[in-house]
Amino acid sequence: MPQNKRKQFVLCVRNDDAEDLELRKVYEVLSDRKASQDGYLRVIDESGEDYLYPESYFVAITLPAAAQQALLVTN
Repeated sequence: MPQNKRKQFVLCVRNDDAEDLELRKVYEVLSDRKASQDGYLRVIDESGEDYLYPESYFVAITLPAAAQQALLVTN
């Protein structure tokens, strides 16, 4: 992963009516400028798909490179 292409991660702090989100879990955010302008984040949820959720459901976090690598490993 190039250093200038760091992934963005968020911590779920709310999941009202969002069964595919787990509280206190870290999720990867996919870039979506239009969604961001509308107050949403595109995240890969428990279904393994990316969906839009309100930004208020998450807190942005910065992870060390080793933690990012571990989260991005696919089984």
